[in-house]
Amino acid sequence: MADVTDYDLCIIGGGAAGLVTAAGAAALGAKVILIEQNKLGGDCLYTGCVPSKALIHSAHVAHTVSQSSRAGLSAILDSVDQQKVLGRVKDVIAQIEPNDSPERFRELGVEVLFSKAQFIDDATVIADERTITARHFVVATGSRPLIPDITGLDIVDYFTNETIFRTDETIKHLIVVGSGPIACELAQSYARLGAKVSMISQSGLLPREDNDLSAVVKSQFESEQIDLYLDVDVELVLKTDTGLAIQIDNGKHKIIEGSHLLVATGRLANVDGFGLDKAGVDIISGRLKLDSRLRTTNRRIFACGDVAGPYLFTHMAEHQAGVVLRNTLFRLPAKSQERGTPWCTFTSPELARVGLSEQEAREQNKQHEVYCFPFAEIDRAIVDDQAQGIVKIITTPRGKILGASIVGPHAGELIAEFSLAMSAGLSLSALSKTIHLYPSLAQINRRVADVRLKSKLTPFKQRLLKKVFGLRGGK
Repeated sequence: MADVTDYDLCIIGGGAAGLVTAAGAAALGAKVILIEQNKLGGDCLYTGCVPSKALIHSAHVAHTVSQSSRAGLSAILDSVDQQKVLGRVKDVIAQIEPNDSPERFRELGVEVLFSKAQFIDDATVIADERTITARHFVVATGSRPLIPDITGLDIVDYFTNETIFRTDETIKHLIVVGSGPIACELAQSYARLGAKVSMISQSGLLPREDNDLSAVVKSQFESEQIDLYLDVDVELVLKTDTGLAIQIDNGKHKIIEGSHLLVATGRLANVDGFGLDKAGVDIISGRLKLDSRLRTTNRRIFACGDVAGPYLFTHMAEHQAGVVLRNTLFRLPAKSQERGTPWCTFTSPELARVGLSEQEAREQNKQHEVYCFPFAEIDRAIVDDQAQGIVKIITTPRGKILGASIVGPHAGELIAEFSLAMSAGLSLSALSKTIHLYPSLAQINRRVADVRLKSKLTPFKQRLLKKVFGLRGGK
């Protein structure tokens, strides 16, 4: 390593991972340069978390009005102006945008350079005709939509999550190819905002989740007249006078026509075009080869965020940024933690998970037990007219939590308690002992824990308790 370098840290990429790393390093007194070729904020601010959740909010309000009779009220939803809704999405982005502005980061002490960055060797980057050296580099270049190889897709216009929020067209019939979180969130949102929606996928709905949980979301989609074509092959995309048509193989080579198309079939890490090969950074199957400390095969180059994976979440990017800072600035052997990492698909109902699913526990041949509790038996869910869904907990035979899944109202908030329990190594009994406020949805976390306690109370144990304590009730 060179004795003299320009910076302590050179960060390539101004999305969530790069920004958190830059702000943290500057606050700790490091000399930092942040290189971004577009705008600071990245996918999360402009094409991901922020705009999608703003759209979901408007869609939720529209749906609430249309369902007002369920609350004993009478309200009529006028026809939805999708452009006004997207205008609000842009306003929300504008409110949050100053937090990620170059001015703010320069005030924090970060040098911000808008340019393409290119490694020319294992310790040097070229950007804006400048030659930049640093003690450590951080690759935080994010990800992009994966575009499937479908015949005819190249001759039609289509949206991805990076373009759909910028459209000035009214979407009348949206065909969604894909069935993961992005596909599901946008499909339901546009259905609630007045569009006809058809979903097409080679897999089931939310295929990473257990079928009994994803089935709850599927049932809701069907109740909202979203047409689902699952476990089918997409054969052909055709351009029509009114938009496009997709031919699928569902045994009958069915044709589905629509006005607009959204392709949401996954993400790819942005690893090309940065000269990483010249820096001695190995790339395997389109992903960086990283160790548990998020080091690449060049030990002075680290990675974090979507480009590092495996979880493409902003909260994981923030965690990984902290790991990188401890390794680069303090030279501590900090490791990235995946245990206790939660995620949520923000459909209605939401579907959230942390740790193993039941299917994954079986595939890994782990000894496990499964406990469930329905929202239909939670008073707050009943009074809020949100009683669909369940909580499912996977534990070891001794009660240590291996995973938790929730499909139901505010699942993304409720999962946090299980994430904390897993991170702290707590057993399910710890949740059973914790007092949960009534009436609240959080009661379900204690109630599912109680299921395990009751299941362990065998007839023999009941008879023993009656004898020891002189109890007279029961059979």
